[in-house]
Amino acid sequence: MNPPTLRLDHSAGPARVIASGDWRLVRMDRRPLWQPQPLPQSVELDGDGIERLDPSGAWMLLRTLAAAGVTADAIVPVNFHPAARAILELVRQNLTPSERMRPPASNWVVQIGAAAHRLAEYVGAALSLVGRVGAECVGLIRHPQQFRIKEFTAQVDAIFVQAIVLVVMMMFLLGVVFAYLLGRQALQYGANLYVVDGTTLAICRELSPILVAILIAGRSGSAITAQLGTMKFDDEIDAISVLGLSPWGVLIIPRLLALVMALPLLVFIGDLAGIGGSMLVADKQLDIAPAAFVNRMVSALDTATVVVGLGKAPVFALFIGLIASQTGLRVRRNARSIGLSTTSTVVQSIVAVILLNAVIAVTLVELGI
Repeated sequence: MNPPTLRLDHSAGPARVIASGDWRLVRMDRRPLWQPQPLPQSVELDGDGIERLDPSGAWMLLRTLAAAGVTADAIVPVNFHPAARAILELVRQNLTPSERMRPPASNWVVQIGAAAHRLAEYVGAALSLVGRVGAECVGLIRHPQQFRIKEFTAQVDAIFVQAIVLVVMMMFLLGVVFAYLLGRQALQYGANLYVVDGTTLAICRELSPILVAILIAGRSGSAITAQLGTMKFDDEIDAISVLGLSPWGVLIIPRLLALVMALPLLVFIGDLAGIGGSMLVADKQLDIAPAAFVNRMVSALDTATVVVGLGKAPVFALFIGLIASQTGLRVRRNARSIGLSTTSTVVQSIVAVILLNAVIAVTLVELGI
């Protein structure tokens, strides 16, 4: 038996593709001998040279032509043996819609348009979520007894209490490393005392808010998306609506409030842990006693710096919560979508935190704060 082969023939009339060889599953370990090239929308498929054909070979034949831009419905079979024609028609009729479609054009204009359309849909969904959450908050202000206090406390425990150890360890070690690297440079110029200024200002104003927000985005933001996505997958969100309850009031608002409350507290704890790590290195490496470290920190660290660092936290928390909630509610009803949405939440949240921090930093510098 000869291997499966395709050949393009332009000798007469419309474009004709000549198929020959053994088109069976046992020969599908060898790709058809074919140089892919663009074809007209309609071609004749000459099957006179086909020696053997089974459904797998027919599927491979149609897929090979589809890769050249010819849809299954645009193929006109000629010179086929009756049995081979019947197999080809049976496979063609049972192709899925995605396999029957013409491959999308790789035009950069089309790709830009599709990306713009997806972005517009995302922004519209985000604004819709903000509006629904805002309306629900107004309703809770009027009827505070409807607030889900048990769900709120459970989320505070998951987001705040269980994250304290991670935040302390991360920021303490960061304070140690940052003070050690800065101290090595300061020793060369006899500016040991200025290490206190650099570490405390950097930790309280920039490092602690950003890193704690990134930690919460990866830990709690992904958890919120996975929880909401799983509930949507299991029709639990629809069940909440059927019971006459608001999914936004039951599921989203407690999580948003828990994030907004927990993140500033975690940032403050991170400030203390980072300063503690810096103090340890200053004592062991730079001969700065803890009492001297504290006295220098009090004079170098003003209230505005601490307030700016803590003030960023609720903004970061609000965006992380909205991104996680929106992505979780847009999950499709399959397990793969839950995994992709969870990853998307982490990436979007980290990018949002970095962009927001840059905007806030530039704004505060322009305002002289």
